[in-house]
Amino acid sequence: MRFLAQYGYLVLLTWVFAEQLALPLPAAPVMLAAGALARHGPLHLAAALMVAVTGCLAGDIFWFYAGRRGGSKVLNFICRISLEPDSCVRRTSNAIEKYGPKSLLVAKFIPGINAVAAPLAGAGGVAWPTFLAYDLLGAIVWCGSFIATGYIFHAELAAVTLWLGRSAWVLVVVLLVGIPAGYIVFKHRQRKRFLREIWTERVHPVDVLRQIEAGEALTIIDLRHPLDFLPDPRVLPSALRITPDEFDARFQEIPRDRDVILYCT
Repeated sequence: MRFLAQYGYLVLLTWVFAEQLALPLPAAPVMLAAGALARHGPLHLAAALMVAVTGCLAGDIFWFYAGRRGGSKVLNFICRISLEPDSCVRRTSNAIEKYGPKSLLVAKFIPGINAVAAPLAGAGGVAWPTFLAYDLLGAIVWCGSFIATGYIFHAELAAVTLWLGRSAWVLVVVLLVGIPAGYIVFKHRQRKRFLREIWTERVHPVDVLRQIEAGEALTIIDLRHPLDFLPDPRVLPSALRITPDEFDARFQEIPRDRDVILYCT
């Protein structure tokens, strides 16, 4: 905590900016500590909020323009480094489609969506003033909630810090290694459990290729949302494109005399 008291603003700015660059470094613990330090005096509450919001906006603006210029390449890159690559674009695109740019107000509270919201807004053609307005408000709400929590519960955080302070290396390991590593392990196990649950319902691409080469009659239904084509614009030959929202209205287009394979990711 002494290190944070001395270099608090720099650490806060760097950590928040790093998380917004999609690095697996949760900024919440640092913002909580900044709020507690603002209560004790080394930091000022308004200044800490301004610094955190600045780091947040810097990362989002970078990804917004990267998404606008790079489009699918940028989204594909983020999905590859994302801890939730199976749904990183779909979940965000559904939220933006349903709520528009207003979804940026809460996107930072949702892991997975936070990483893709800014570049997807850029690739989707959201106007710069609109993006900046909603993203700024979202950054204030996100940063302010954690800093305010640290400010209010400063005594509890101080007790934890005092306990950790008996061994300074413990605090360093927890902040720099423990929390990021624990989060990565949690998301990795969550994704493996999800894939294991749906594995029995999957058809391996090699088996589909063998059926096609053997001349078997197949119907492939491409269920991907139009925004899912941004990170990967490739399409399967002769696939019938039907979004999940259109499925009930267009189910009569699906032949009944052959195997039907649903493709969604």
